Amino acid sequence: MNLLIVGAGTMGRWVARVVDAEIAFADADPSAARAAADAVDGRAVEVDTDEPFDAVCLAVPISAVAEATESYAPNADRAIFDVSGVMAAPVAAMREHAEGRERVSFHPLFAPENAPGNVAVFADESGPITDGVREDVVRAGNHVFETTVEEHDEAMETVQAGAHAAVLAYAIAADPVREEFATPVSARLEALVDAVAGGSPRVYAEIQSTFGGADAVADAARRIADADAEAFERLYAEAGERDRSAAEIPTDG
Repeated sequence: MNLLIVGAGTMGRWVARVVDAEIAFADADPSAARAAADAVDGRAVEVDTDEPFDAVCLAVPISAVAEATESYAPNADRAIFDVSGVMAAPVAAMREHAEGRERVSFHPLFAPENAPGNVAVFADESGPITDGVREDVVRAGNHVFETTVEEHDEAMETVQAGAHAAVLAYAIAADPVREEFATPVSARLEALVDAVAGGSPRVYAEIQSTFGGADAVADAARRIADADAEAFERLYAEAGERDRSAAEIPTDG
């Protein structure tokens, strides 16, 4: 299989390392495309290439994925898939512009430097090419699980936008203290701050603007700040009960 990866950032490079294919990169920054291609013994092509490929992978920012799908669907002879981090926009665009071809949305739920991990997948139209991609992802040690577009994008409000907002809010609100004052909870929070704040601001900004979980975190923090002792106990119990309920949600195994 020959595969065109649109986007030579960290996620596009991760796809190139994981998927068994002859790789070509296209990127608005030609030097980035060349560097990514050299790293996997692939090649770089012009960003406006009309060359056909067995499959096209869209590894572009969330805000660009719909437009990129329209632009590069003609290059995909057999299959097109994305790893953008959202599902509604690319799935709709693939349906519109890649009819008759395999269409799958993958979302690795980790930064590439933290691989392997969980990978959500929605197969709108599966087939041998995208099944092979999925097998390669599993072979690299990742756990791939099925979802729907709606379930995925709603979940991202909690596990990405909400979680990131909570961690960043703690980092912004916290005063500097001596290391000896660390508690088991604060030490874990500091580690989470390092993990989140060490990423790309642009990527995190796109997540926040796409999914609405930050408002819910802000509302919950205000409820805690305004609570008297009795109200706080109710909120504390609510948090514990919610945690137990989440643990009971069934998965696909």
